[in-house]
Formats: sequence, structure tokens, C-alpha cells
Amino acid sequence: MDDNDREIESVLENRNLPIQNAILAHPRYKCYSCEPPDCADTAIHAHYCQNAIQCWKSRTRDPEGNENVQRGCTTEHEQLPLYCSQNQKTFSGDSGGPKKRHVSSTGMYNIECCTGDYCNNGSFPELPPMKVSNTEPIADPFALKMAAAVLVPFGTVVILAGTAIYCMRRAHKKRMNACRTKYDPETYYTNDDVLRATSAGDSTLREYLQHSVTSGSGSGLPLLIQRTLAKQVSLCECIGRGRYGEVWRGIWHGESVAVKIFFSRDEDSWKRETEIYGTVLLRHENILGYVGSDMTSRNSCTQLWLITHYYSQGSLFDYLNRTAITTHQMITICLSIANGMVHLHTEIFGTEGKPAIAHRDLKTKNILIRANGTCVIADFGLAVMHSQTTNKIDIGNTARVGTKRYMAPEVLDESISMDCFDALRKADIYAIGLIFWEVCRRTISCGIAEEYKVPYFDYVSSDPSFEEMRKVVCVDNYRPSVQNRWTSDPFLANMSKLMRECWHMNPNVRLPALRIKKTLLKLASSDETIKVTPDGEVVV
Repeated sequence: MDDNDREIESVLENRNLPIQNAILAHPRYKCYSCEPPDCADTAIHAHYCQNAIQCWKSRTRDPEGNENVQRGCTTEHEQLPLYCSQNQKTFSGDSGGPKKRHVSSTGMYNIECCTGDYCNNGSFPELPPMKVSNTEPIADPFALKMAAAVLVPFGTVVILAGTAIYCMRRAHKKRMNACRTKYDPETYYTNDDVLRATSAGDSTLREYLQHSVTSGSGSGLPLLIQRTLAKQVSLCECIGRGRYGEVWRGIWHGESVAVKIFFSRDEDSWKRETEIYGTVLLRHENILGYVGSDMTSRNSCTQLWLITHYYSQGSLFDYLNRTAITTHQMITICLSIANGMVHLHTEIFGTEGKPAIAHRDLKTKNILIRANGTCVIADFGLAVMHSQTTNKIDIGNTARVGTKRYMAPEVLDESISMDCFDALRKADIYAIGLIFWEVCRRTISCGIAEEYKVPYFDYVSSDPSFEEMRKVVCVDNYRPSVQNRWTSDPFLANMSKLMRECWHMNPNVRLPALRIKKTLLKLASSDETIKVTPDGEVVV
């Protein structure tokens, strides 16, 4: 140990300073200093570093593989941790000195430090060879976090909503099942809000009706099923009231049906309509579809149910009141009514034949309109049946009479022969003429359509008496007025001629239903936009 070292140790012992501060007493060194790319040639040293604590030289490599070399020095103690470890020292002439290697995403570097004058001369430290990786690039962590922040809450909300809906539907189903079993058979029908029982079997309405047609029974369901029909129907809302009772919309086997509830005093009308609907081969595209009849009790009152197909559009009367129609719609309505009347008035011969039927109460309130614009004929409480085999007229026991506004002249003056079935058919034709007049009033022509009015609205009161109608129709020989604009429209002009032949005073002049149908088919064929099937039905 030389004299300088002894002097340093003496100072440190006296002042109790840390050993690393003793470096301040070391002599300072001279070092080479150069920046890329001047350092590429080891023989050129353009710059020098004075008063250095340590000398260093380094080699760096960026992510693309480009290497750079550099020489320099450290003149401040605070910079020492940034370059080399202070616990290792290499003196001049020592080949191995403190080294610091580092690998990061921005590249790689290797620094070699030393102490001594110009000790950072010579070759630069080496770097390990680059490793080529075939792995896919790692996704951006920020993008992954952002996607997770959006998708996780959304997925949670969807799962919670689905769970809530499932629980609500399950609870609703349990309440419905509890409601069905809550009422015993004695008190079940005394509740106005609930009128439902477990449905029998899995057959649908369409399957039942198809079975009834092919089985040779009437147009409704087999009798055994009809006797339990009221227990299988849930009444939803009242859609109409009349002199006979009420009409409700009900649910049967998941499908809407119309339930006509008769008062007990109208039992004869219920029996008659059930009998007519039960007629073999009555089912037709333009006759109201019949499901069945049943007798039940509610609130200690006997109710007579007649269940038919349900049409949400309602009656033709309601439809014309709220809607003006086109010529195409007018032809569709009139032709479908004529189709239904031809089927009713025609007797079908055979082992399972159909008698001829006269309706006797035709009016727009007794005709329902379907979603496709065609019509069905309903309400057969006054209908009369006739068979040429027995040559007898089945009038029934009902005491009801038809609607006075639509009564034919021979009915009003009581000259009609009730023993002649053809006379009853001609009375139906008179009513058809009035119905056609109501439809034509609401038909748009030249951009105009009159407001809806009932026949003879300008001659009699809203509820005319028998005598009022007899005077207007029979004595004064008035008929509904035909509008002047109809003459300029070929369809309405032909319709006005047709309705005059239907409501003629002389019954023998009136056209039969089949002639009316053929006239309408000819009228429809004159318009290329109206398509008619071979069966005489308008394609809508």
C-alpha cells in the first residue's frame, strides 16, 4: 500500500464517511469519447474525455437489428449506477471489467466499464446473436382491456335479462296452473273472469274441423266433443250485443273463436241455428265456419253457446261504416256473398246430400268480412230448409221475424206463400239487392264515395215499424236512390242494373242466386286486375 492509500484510510477513519465516497479522492482519468457513426473505425478517436471517474464503451442493437458502438466517460458519481456497477473496479491493463447487459422491447445493449487513462480503447463488447421468433405478434393489451370492459357488462345484462324473463314466464305459468285447479266443478262457472278448463287432447282446431268434414257428420264437431266444449273455452272480451244475447271472443286450443251466447228465452233460435249448422255438407268458403254448440251454467243462469270461427274485421255493417272501398274490393265482397247464397239455395242430392236453405234474415250485420276481403254469411236462426225428396219445408219453431228494413214486399203485405220454398228464396234475393246498394255507396268512383247509410234511410225512421215499411215499399213503391255518379262508372252502372233486378216488386222477375253470380263473374272478367278462380272466387 502506497502513501496515498494510507492517507485516504486515515481520513475515512477520522470522519466515519462511507467507503464509496472515498472514490472522490481517486485521481481522475482521461477517456476516449465518440458518437456513432464516428466510432465505427477503432483507429479514429476524434474526442477525449477529461476528469473522468470511469471510462466505458458500448454496443447497442435496435429491434430491427441495426447495431451502433460508442465510447464515453462518467464524470459524476450519480451517473455510475446508470452505466456499471460500482462494486467492481478494473484497472488499466485489465482485460475484464464491469459489464452491464440489458434486453428490452426497444432493443439490446452491452456496456463495458473500466478505470484508467484511455482504458476504453480497443474492441467493443459483443452482443449475443438475434433470435428469430415465428410466434404471432401479441395483441395490444389496451385493446383487450377495452373489449373486455365493453363485452363483460353487456353479456352480464343479457344473462340477467334472460334469467328474469324465464323466471317471470315460469311464475306466470304456475299462476295459471294454480288458477285452473283453484275452482271446483260446482263453482267454476260462477266466476265471470275465469271460464276455462283443461283442454282435452292435443288436436288443434283445424284438425278437429277436418275430422268433422271427413267423418260425414255435420259442419261442426262430433257431438261427444260438443258436450264438453264450454269447459275448454276461455272467454276474453264481449264484441257485440243483440236481441238474442251476446257475442264474445274466446280462446280454444290457442286459437280465437266467436262465442254466441243466447238468452234462455231464445232457446228455439239456438236450437234452430245449431240444427242448420249441423246440416251435412253445409261447410263452404262463404258460410260462417261452425265449431259446435253447448249448454252451460254461469251465475246460476243457463247459457246456450254457439261457437263459430272468429273474424277480427267484424260485420260488413261495421266495415262499411269505417272504410271506403275500391272497385276491386266491391266485386270481391259482392261475388263472395253471391257464392255463399248459391251454396245455401242449392240442394245437393246423394246419400249424404244437403237440403236447400233460405236464410230469411240477410243484412250487412249478418255478414262477416274476412281478412282477405271476402265475406261469410252468418246467423241462421230464421233459416228454412227444403228437400225435394220429401217436398216438405222445415220452418222450425222460432217465433222471431226478420229485420223489417230488409223485408221483401210480399213479406210486408203478407202475400207470400210460406208453403212455397221458391218464394222464400226470392225474398232473400230482394235483401241481396239492398246489401249490394250499401256496398256500392261506399265504393270509390271518380275519387268520391258517399257516407254509409242503411236502405231507406231517407224514407223511414231509424227503427221503422212494420206499417212504415209496408207503406214505403209496397204502397209507394220506393227503392233506395241510385247516385248519378254511378252512371259514369261501368262497374257501378252494371251493379245498379243488377240490384234493380234483385229488388223488383214482382218476385218472379228477380234473378236467382246463380244468375247473380254469373253476372258478377262476367263483370269481374272485364277488369284485367281482377283474377277469378274456376270456382268463381276472386283471387285477393
